[in-house]
Order: sequence, then C-alpha cells, then structure tokens
Amino acid sequence: MEILYMDSQILVCVKPPRVLSTDEPGGLPELLRQELGDAEADLRTVHRLDRVVSGVMVLARGAETASELSRQIREGQFRKEYLAVIHGSPEQDRGQLRDLLYRDKARRMTMVAREPGKGVQEAVLDYRVISRGGQMSRIAIRLGTGRTHQIRVQFASRGMPLVGERKYSSLDDPCQIALWSHKIGFFHPGNGEWVEFTREPPECCPWNVLSAAF
Repeated sequence: MEILYMDSQILVCVKPPRVLSTDEPGGLPELLRQELGDAEADLRTVHRLDRVVSGVMVLARGAETASELSRQIREGQFRKEYLAVIHGSPEQDRGQLRDLLYRDKARRMTMVAREPGKGVQEAVLDYRVISRGGQMSRIAIRLGTGRTHQIRVQFASRGMPLVGERKYSSLDDPCQIALWSHKIGFFHPGNGEWVEFTREPPECCPWNVLSAAF
C-alpha cells in the first residue's frame, strides 16, 4: 500500500486495482490497517473508486472527519480529477458530457436513459484532451456528479470506451482499465485549508503509449 499523507484526521493513499473501497474483508481500510500495523485503526471510506479503478483516495480517521468530508462531497466542494485513455478521439479538445443515467441493479450495470424517470439521475463531466495518437486519446476529466460507472458509461455510449474496459466494451485490450484517480482536493477538516493530493499513473501500457505532457 502506498500512503501519500497521514495525520490525526485523514489518510491519503493510492488504491490498488481489484480492491474494494469499502470496509470489508480484503477492502481498502483493512489493507491499510495491515500496513499501519493497527487492526483497530478507525478508517472510514467517504468516497469510492470502482473496484477495477486505481488512484488517489482519502479516508477519514474518525466519525467527525467522515461527516465533514461527506458534507463537502454532497455540497460539491470535493474535487475529483481523473486521467483516462480511450479508444477514438473526441471532436473537440475540451467539452462537457451530460447524460441521464440509471442503474440496472439486476445486471449491475449503469445505462443511459432517453428521458427522466424513476431512478434516473443526471450525470455531468468536463473533459480535456491531453494527447492523441493512433486510435487512442489521453484525457483529463473533472467530475461534476459522482454516478456509479459514470465516466466509463458516458464515453462508451459515444463509441469511445476506455482502454481496458471489460463491462461496457467488447474490445479485448491486454491491460487493466485505463482510468486513474489523478487528483483530489478538499478543505482539510481540521484547519479548513484547501489541500490537494496528486499521483501520476504507472508507466505501463497504455499510459506510456501517449505523451503525459499537459
């Protein structure tokens, strides 16, 4: 486990792929307790990454901190930025994707809805193309909403699935999904100061195929 920062209220780490964000056997909090050598450490998940997705996460060290971070998330004060590599290329270098999504619980998939209805929620993200090469593009994404599988579904529904996608693409890419939690920012629950934490994706396929220059 890679721990980027820790104090008495928060712990910021890099979640590995195939690890659940939630507190259950084999989940991220349990792995962090093992890393800290403290089986009783109070670590609470306040936001999630899909199981297959890696990158920066913050956990609260106590109920009061968890409540404050959850409030920031609800009120849109918590910033989440991702990097992704997609098949294809958006027409514009910058843009916004806006959809109506609903969750098919039986299939455990998120789908695009044609019109409002029960269980349908708006999904919004802003993207910026960092580089293009061959049949792929590297993009930066800032979430406006936090729907389940939102990034994966919004790009796949436009014929630009993420490289390594298994659930929403029929392409057989020889790599993990190319979606990385690159940066998180929030007001520190202790002193109210704005803090940001960043980590670059690993230097492996497909991240090393396209230039990382911003």
